[in-house]
Amino acid sequence: MRKIIVSAAIAAVSFATPSEAGYYSYGYQQHCFVKKVVSYDYYGNLVVKKIRTCR
Repeated sequence: MRKIIVSAAIAAVSFATPSEAGYYSYGYQQHCFVKKVVSYDYYGNLVVKKIRTCR
């Protein structure tokens, strides 16, 4: 009986740990900013892309 209880407790802990890998608390907000990337296309025209990155 003791082995069953111990193995069930270990199984519960092993399943709970990976699920919290992407956990954020309720007050957490990501820091985002917009970055401009300037490049030229095949014909020499200026191309400006706005890329949003968050941390």
